[in-house]
Amino acid sequence: MRIVALVGQKGGVGKTTTTMNLAAVMAKHSRVLVVDVDPQQSTTWWAENAGESLPFTFAADVDPSNLARLRELDFDTIFVDTPGSLEDTRVLSAVLDVADFVVLPLNPEPLNTPAMVRTIRQHIEPRGIPFRVLLSKIDRRRAGQLEDWERLVDDGLKLPRFKQYIRLYAAHADAPLTGRVVTQYPDTRQNSNAIFDYTHVAMELMAIWANHTPTPKEAKA
Repeated sequence: MRIVALVGQKGGVGKTTTTMNLAAVMAKHSRVLVVDVDPQQSTTWWAENAGESLPFTFAADVDPSNLARLRELDFDTIFVDTPGSLEDTRVLSAVLDVADFVVLPLNPEPLNTPAMVRTIRQHIEPRGIPFRVLLSKIDRRRAGQLEDWERLVDDGLKLPRFKQYIRLYAAHADAPLTGRVVTQYPDTRQNSNAIFDYTHVAMELMAIWANHTPTPKEAKA
């Protein structure tokens, strides 16, 4: 089992969308649970709109004391959507104490960067948890946007990131209302690109795990 924390202590970076869609892709071949511990409960609202159609198991639980028992559950991967606020570090700390990997979505807005870096330096690196930044909501109509943000993460911040990025599509913004996840999008050309992005992030994540030396937490799982 691996527990993956989706972390973004600033709203609008794509954390909930990434949680739901990575879980959907991984659920095609494994047993997946999504846990919502964000008091805003955006993931819970999405799941409620989906009803019985989600391809993975979903649970909402904002009680940090319950997180320690996640390893007792019978799943291959558990994705945990964490609070999108700089104020609620108690829940974030409880998640990171059990997490094996952290995904940090980052959309191309400069004001989101300091919060992400602060989270990494104060909460993730001290625990020695492997992590990757995921460039999200990239608008390919804006010349140079992707390249500028790749340079910022690679050369400026010197942080590990996914090679694949998530493009900006209306389908992602509309999905919570309909309850759909990326593997359930209607079959259109644009949607095929949206599916491609999350599929390749999931493949990259599995490749990282395949080449990763297990931490003590993972070895006990």
